[in-house]
This record gives sequence, C-alpha cells and structure tokens, in this order.
Amino acid sequence: MGPNLQNGERLRPVDLARGHGLSTQAIRNYEEAGILPAAGRTPHGYRTYTSLHAGALRAFLALVPGHGHQTATAIMRAVNEGAVDEAFHLIDESHAQLLDDRRTLQAVESALRDLEPTAAPEPDTAVSEAGGTFIGPLAGKLGIRPATLRKWERAGLVRPRRDPLTGYRVYDAADVRDARLAHQLRRGGYLLEQIAPLIAQVRTAGGMEPLEAALHEWHGRLSARGRAMLAGAAELEAYLRERG
Repeated sequence: MGPNLQNGERLRPVDLARGHGLSTQAIRNYEEAGILPAAGRTPHGYRTYTSLHAGALRAFLALVPGHGHQTATAIMRAVNEGAVDEAFHLIDESHAQLLDDRRTLQAVESALRDLEPTAAPEPDTAVSEAGGTFIGPLAGKLGIRPATLRKWERAGLVRPRRDPLTGYRVYDAADVRDARLAHQLRRGGYLLEQIAPLIAQVRTAGGMEPLEAALHEWHGRLSARGRAMLAGAAELEAYLRERG
C-alpha cells in the first residue's frame, strides 16, 4: 500500500527549507536521495510538498545525530520504499554498535582500575644502563612470554627502544604502562586491533590521569547518542503513523 499523501496545504521547497535552516537545494537533494517521498508537481512542473514531506524531513533530521547521515538516509529510504523491516534492522544495528561502544568503554575503565602502581624492578639485571626494563623481566612480571611482547610491538601496542650497547629491547615507564593495559584488555577478550586505538588514546592523553577526562567525555558522547536515538525514534514513529 502506498503512502497516504495528505491533501492539505501545499508547501513549496522554500517552505520546508526555511523551517529548518536549509537551502532549497538541500530539500531537492533529500528528495532525490529518497529521504523525502517524491514531490507532487504543479501544471507548470514546480515541486509541491505536503505535511507528510515535512514529517519525513523532521524524522530524518532527528535520526542523523544518533545514527549518522548515511544510516539515517538508508532508514528513510527504506521507509519510503515500504521496506519498514529493513529500516528497523538498520536501527537495531545502530543500537548494537552503541552497546558495543559502551562495553568497550567499560573494559577500558575496568582495565585502568585493575592496574597497580608500577614498582621499580628490583634486580640490577632487569634494568639497562640507560634506564628501563628488558623484555624478560617485563614478560615475567606480566606472566606472559617474551614472544607475546614482541607480537604486541608489531601490532603497535608497545614501542620499546633499543639499548645502545646490547641492542636489546628496553621498555621505559610508558611502555610498561601500555603493556600492562594491553595485558588487562587481552584478558578481557579484546583483539589486538581493538586494543591499539585505545593505547593510542592513552598516549595522546599523556598518561592515565589525563585519560580520565577523556573517559568522562566518552561517557557524555555515548549518553548524548543514546538520547538522540530516542528523539529520532519518536519522530520516525510519528512519520510512520502519518504514512498510514
């Protein structure tokens, strides 16, 4: 069954555009992309819209903050093509991604809580002359094999320098921090490619303490995204009801 286009007041492209701070070209682009239903035409070929088109525009603009422009476009296109189940599937995928992002954040916070203050190595043989820890003592302290640390190095999780006298890998305090964080996340089931960007965030923040502010902002972004999804769902439901 096709959409129930309303027979009320006709709207021009500029009427839709002004209400949302858009250009008339943006309105035409949205129609061509399938975000809006096809416009009616006057005898002279000018586009005319109805309250249904206005509802579609409100739904799309409300969906974008929570789902992103690309997914919001796909959702509206599916609805306008009558494939409502496909639209719901896209929405479910966005919610699943948000849940996955929340779990990642929880894993990082849990890993940070589990990290104990790094103690200075006791044996003299565990420290290079230039300062830092060799691979054997660090692997032993973490309860892993040296080969694992070398694998983490290839994945970019740790970046040890080389001792100028022996050529051995030397891990400074930042490397030890990164290795311990990687170890906690690996124990939590995270893959190396998932851990690498999190380690990069720690480095960018300048350590664990500055990362706390970043984690707080991360929480805020996820909460804002969740609320935006609710707002988008409300407008989409209103549009679905109007379509009939």
